Formats: sequence, structure tokens, C-alpha cells
Amino acid sequence: MTIEKYEWRKAERNLYPTMKRPSITTIPEQTFLTLTGQGDPNTTAFKEQVAALYAASYAIKMAPKKQLLFPGAFDYTVYPLEGNWTLPDDYQPLTTGIDKQQLIYQIMIKQPAFVTPTVLEQIKPLLGKKVAASLLAHLQLTTVTEGLVGMMLHVGSFDTEAEDFERLDYFLHNAGYQRTEKAHKEIYLSDFRRVDEAKRKTILRVKIAKQPLV
Repeated sequence: MTIEKYEWRKAERNLYPTMKRPSITTIPEQTFLTLTGQGDPNTTAFKEQVAALYAASYAIKMAPKKQLLFPGAFDYTVYPLEGNWTLPDDYQPLTTGIDKQQLIYQIMIKQPAFVTPTVLEQIKPLLGKKVAASLLAHLQLTTVTEGLVGMMLHVGSFDTEAEDFERLDYFLHNAGYQRTEKAHKEIYLSDFRRVDEAKRKTILRVKIAKQPLV
């Protein structure tokens, strides 16, 4: 019997909406491969971190072809890159735009439930020629529970996200919710290394709570 490949785009549509209409949902506990850093995401160092996450994620997916079998493993589509973004508490805004050198981030790729710290250690030898040792040393498996969130799809350049964040904030306010922190998450449905910026699809997601009654 052939087992159907798990497709996150079909099975988890509530977590990865592809409509520009804002939505509210509760995100369950999830496990990610993660790397952290600070600075401009246009730098080579950031791009190397992104490449490391993709390399590790595909190494896990393709491990059976290397005769490396994990308990409970199944065929699936690799999840998209995600990123948590914020700024230092003492950040001083620029007159125009954001000082990208001060951005603090955690980038990540979600993993299926069978991926454990043991699995991560087992695939690291497969990455020796693809990922620098300094990045491998910081690659972690992190479990996250985001909880209640508001989100919407943004299409276009990262530099034009502010307009959609305003739309999202307006929607949340009218629905009786408010953001609980200045940090936000971006989920890159398009591989921004290959897709023209005008066509990039990015889910903007923020943690929220019900507004207190006045």
C-alpha cells in the first residue's frame, strides 16, 4: 500500500492562510530547527544561516535514501522558512525606515513530529560539506507554542510590509484584540532567494490577546 505524502499546504491551511484577508487562530505546539542572530538580513552571514536550515531540513527528509531510518518517519513536503523579528528595547527609530543592523531574529523551519534531538545529531554528519561547523554548532531543535495570533498574507517587497501591518492592526482592533508584543513572525511561502520581490508571498503573524473591557 502506498502512503500518501504529507502536504502541509493542504493539511494545515489554518496555519498557513493564502488569502490577503486577516484571520485569527490558535497555533499549537510546534518543533523547529532554529538559528538566531542580529543584523541586516541582506548580509552573507544571514544567507548562510538560511541555507543551513534548508540543508538540514532536506537532509532529514532525504535520510532514507542514505539508509538512515528514523522511528515514525514518513514522506512529507519540507515546511517553509519562518522568522521571528524584533528590535532592542533601547532601539532609537530612524527618521525613515528601520535600522536593519539592529534587527534581532530567530529563523526556523518546522519539523515533523518524528524529528527529535537524536535525529538532529544523526543528520549532522551528512551536512559537513554543506554547512560550516560554526553554524552546525548553533543549530537547535526548539519547541514553541505561539498561542493566539492574528495574521494575514503580504504580497510584494519586505519593505512594503508596514501597510499590511496597519491593515492587520485595524482588523484586530475592530475584532476586540490587541498585540501583546512588538515582535512579529514572518512565514516565507515564497523562497525569497529565487522569487522576484514583487511576487513574494509572506504571512505576517503577531501574538494577540483580547482587549480588556473598559
